[in-house]
Amino acid sequence: MSEATDRPVDDDAWAKACAEDLEAEKARRRAQHGPPPGSAAEELRKLVDAVADKVAGLQSPLFGVAAQGAVQQVIKQAKSVVEPVIERNPDVFDHIAAAGSELLAAYRSAVESQERRWTQGASDPGGPSKKADDPTDPRDGGTGAGDHIDLD
Repeated sequence: MSEATDRPVDDDAWAKACAEDLEAEKARRRAQHGPPPGSAAEELRKLVDAVADKVAGLQSPLFGVAAQGAVQQVIKQAKSVVEPVIERNPDVFDHIAAAGSELLAAYRSAVESQERRWTQGASDPGGPSKKADDPTDPRDGGTGAGDHIDLD
């Protein structure tokens, strides 16, 4: 027998190697791109803090001491309103972020579909000469009344 067959076999060697590779890749990405974003609630909290810091840091000769004090008071009130909402409903913000992503995907799909129809009509040399109600026309996306799409 050879030495290779005498050693005990580790049944989870492949899983361990994959886990090690995954951790190494995550570490590489963190080093390259920074830490991954947190939950939507954490990101909202960071946004509120960043905006508050930026507004508080504005030093303008147009603002007097009283105006700067008023700005500080507004910032405190805004934070005191936002913080409890974030604390009580952190999952809501994750759902809102997911819904926003889905709406963006739907918008992209609609725009890409419309662009495909426009570009197919422009690149097809025989396109404009075909009858508009030709059922064999592959550009006909359905039974709609026209190609008007208003996404604004």
